[in-house]
Parts: sequence; C-alpha cells; structure tokens
Amino acid sequence: MTDISDSYLIPRQQTPLLAIHVRAAAGNPCRGWLTFAGRVIPVALGRGGIKANKREGDGGTPRGRFRPLRLWFRADRVVRPRTALPIRPIGPADGWDENPSSRHYNRPIRLRSGAGGDRLTREDHLYDFIIEIDHNTRPRIAGRGSAVFLHLARPGFAPTAGCIAMTATNMRHLLGCIGPRTQIIIG
Repeated sequence: MTDISDSYLIPRQQTPLLAIHVRAAAGNPCRGWLTFAGRVIPVALGRGGIKANKREGDGGTPRGRFRPLRLWFRADRVVRPRTALPIRPIGPADGWDENPSSRHYNRPIRLRSGAGGDRLTREDHLYDFIIEIDHNTRPRIAGRGSAVFLHLARPGFAPTAGCIAMTATNMRHLLGCIGPRTQIIIG
C-alpha cells in the first residue's frame, strides 16, 4: 500500500473534527482506511481484523465509537506536534498494564527494570506518537482489551496487535485535526 498523501500538506484545522472513520480494506481485514478532513489514508489494523467482541490477546481492533484521551510522544526523538489533545512526553519508565488480573489493568504505569507490561519507550519508532483512546476505560473490564492506540506503522503496514497504525506524516496531519471531543468510529 503506497502512501500518496505524503506528497502534499493540508492546513491545520481551526476547530477539531467531530469524527474520523476507520474501515477495513476490502479483501484484507488487517489493513484499512482512515478518513478525516477530506482525506483517506492507509492504516494497519490488528492481525485479527475489526472485532465487535474484543478480548485481550486476540489481535483484534475493537469496533465501536471512541474518543482520543491524550497524545503520548517521544520528546527525545520528535518535535512536539501541534494538537488540541492533552499531551505528555514518554519517559523511560512509562508503560501500560496489560495484565487482566492487575488493579491497574489498561492504565499507564511506571515500570521498573525488567518488569512486565507494554514499555512505551521502544527501540523501533512505532510509539514515537501514541494517541490513547477510551477503549475499555469506563468501566474497565478485565480481559476486554488493553493498550489500544493509534500509533506509527511498521514498514509495509504489517498488522498490529489491535491498534491502528499509520505513517508519521499522516499522524502529524491527524493530530492537527482532532481534539478530545472527536469521535473515532471504527467498523
């Protein structure tokens, strides 16, 4: 899938968008299209496709309506982007609790060296930008899925573990168009 949208720029939205849409591509449930501000961009989806009944570890991208909660970014690697979202730099101890039996399940945590959990300071660039969404947050239900983010894609748009992934250029454009009230409609 070629990202032709990197060849031009779209001006930053003055008012955040009301909604963005994510749909699976025809014939390939692990790839999809995200539409916003008149743009259609390619995205990688979870290896399990879009699922209405998301479970921890199933590789599915959850179907539903969500809101972005905040942007996490690697300040040691990238320039702080313009966005209407709350923003937080990622530190070396930042992680995400993916253990359904933990009282901190599906929440950000501080990791000690060698501790379990999804470490947000990755060697690759997938988590240089992370848009945290409100999937399985209120109420949090053990086993219904954790750490579902919008983040950067692997080369070739390889499937994710359940997140939605895109190029860095498209992520920057998206960040300039959304805010806390924007709905993320998946499915």
